Amino acid sequence: MKKLSFFWISLLLVFTFVACSDNNDSPEYNQNGEVTVATPEVTATTATSLTVISSVSGNVEVVVKKGFCYSSNAQNPTINDNVVEVGEDFSATILGLMGNTTYYVRAYVYGNSRYTYSDVLTVTTENQSLDDQLLSYVAPAYEDNYVNIADWSKRGQWNLSNVHDPTVVLAEDGYYYMYQTDASYGNAHTAGGHFHGRRSKNLVDWEYLGGTMQSLPDWVIPKLNEIRETMGLGSVSPNTADFGYWAPCVRKVRNGLYRMYYSIVCPGTLSGDGTWSERAFIGLMENDNPANNEGWVDKGYVTTNASDKGLDFHVAADDWGNCYYKWNAIDPSYIITEDGRHYLAYGSWHSGIALVELDGETGKVKADLPNPWGTSDDIAAYGQLIATRQMGNRWQGSEGPELIYHDGYYYLFLAYDALDIPYNTRVARATNISGPYMGMDGTDVTTVGGDILPVVTHPYKFNNSEGWVGISHCCVFDDGNGNWYFASQGRFPANVGGNAYSNALMMGHVRSIRWTEDGWPLVMPERYGAVPQVAITENELVGNWEHIDLSYSYGNQKTSTQMTLATDHTVTEGPWKGTTWSFDATKSTLTFSNGVELYLQRETDWEASPRTHTIVYAGYGDNYKTYWGKKSK
Repeated sequence: MKKLSFFWISLLLVFTFVACSDNNDSPEYNQNGEVTVATPEVTATTATSLTVISSVSGNVEVVVKKGFCYSSNAQNPTINDNVVEVGEDFSATILGLMGNTTYYVRAYVYGNSRYTYSDVLTVTTENQSLDDQLLSYVAPAYEDNYVNIADWSKRGQWNLSNVHDPTVVLAEDGYYYMYQTDASYGNAHTAGGHFHGRRSKNLVDWEYLGGTMQSLPDWVIPKLNEIRETMGLGSVSPNTADFGYWAPCVRKVRNGLYRMYYSIVCPGTLSGDGTWSERAFIGLMENDNPANNEGWVDKGYVTTNASDKGLDFHVAADDWGNCYYKWNAIDPSYIITEDGRHYLAYGSWHSGIALVELDGETGKVKADLPNPWGTSDDIAAYGQLIATRQMGNRWQGSEGPELIYHDGYYYLFLAYDALDIPYNTRVARATNISGPYMGMDGTDVTTVGGDILPVVTHPYKFNNSEGWVGISHCCVFDDGNGNWYFASQGRFPANVGGNAYSNALMMGHVRSIRWTEDGWPLVMPERYGAVPQVAITENELVGNWEHIDLSYSYGNQKTSTQMTLATDHTVTEGPWKGTTWSFDATKSTLTFSNGVELYLQRETDWEASPRTHTIVYAGYGDNYKTYWGKKSK
């Protein structure tokens, strides 16, 4: 389904932004030799502000604009980050900062059609209590509808714009590094290579890094023709521009070694008579330091599509349920188990999700791989089934596995349905890496197959917004301090604001995860915005909430209804009217007399104008229903 959906995007995006070199607002460091800008100095510091001064010397007559740019994330901020312009006096007080936070500041001037930057000042604001941090909280200001900055020349302003199928790793330098599928609004990304990267210190402000792979790896076409010739098919010379670059997975193996598994989807069909489509490959890159975005070294072939139909590949291209391939070699998820063994989960649609053991030293499949066709026994080295929606059906609408370990269980997150609008996320778990994986509802997706409940994410809409669809193909990661996160893309619905292509707007979403007492992940309904986690009080819960029943509904956004909590602990309006509620401040949970327990957290209110913070909840109820909500302002 992923292949068809990206083809659909290509058809929709009949316009393509022209790739061009950076304009005069380029984030490049331009010391032009005509003027010199002094490194800023701090004259005053508080918990929420910095007062800085600088000076300019040389040919100052050319200067028409000057100021300071700053960031808590980018170590070399530019005018694409936060900016304060100044007048004749080269000084400014930068307001709205967070306490006990390190900021990077550069002075700049503009003249002779170029920017000149100073060296970087690194400074930390004063300590501030958690309560005061919440009072002074400033919500992220970047636009979700990013049409105006979507093209390549504006990439320095993207932040989380143009993100699809993200994968995130926390590196030794304290940065989170994110990589992704080649997809963007207007195909803007094609100007800059493949598997684009960005990084962040706080999971809110992201610095764009560019492509990690500049061209199709040298091994791909020879490997494709090697397999074709062994199958009795002729060799091909496809256009390298027609290959797909999908769904990488990055992991830290140890200090000084990072691995990125990636998918390469080959164009064309197995033969020219309308048979099944050409294969995909999973390859491997390694890096000793992801801060060097150009330091990824390709290690070559890992695996490919395998078929249990021998050489009988003359399956009609629309005979989805009888697909030629058993395994589809896309969407890798790499995991190192608690006992130090290395595995790769991969697959999409077709027969389901496969698991294969890797050699920890090489990162390649541990067993010798035979020809990728034959009987089921012949291709056993390509992996074993760990998840399927329907046993025996090869067109079953699941993909994007993400395999992680938490508190005694292996959790397998799965993307369900078409990626444009209906995309939703489910999760199963097992005590053994190879399963059986069971949903909360008891469905065994390894040996029996079926649709697992509950829903983890689903298309939704809070008030004062268009909401989000296409929310899945996640990565799940932690910060090493017990805090877990869920990252995915979110798409705009179709025809937002009259834009026929709005469903191709793909914003990266990062959300917090709370774990229930019995060990199931709850993804928070609002995106992460680094809201200070001041303890929630019972008085704050009284009032109106936007409540969403997130139960599965194919292709539909679930919308909110008002639910009102009264001071006498009754629900006076909404779907649970007539029930009572109680609050456990220790666990930060809200329990209703209908048996539903909701987990509370402070998050950004992205729909408010201006954006601010609020309290949100997520929980599971009877019949494995999922509930999301947020406190109304």
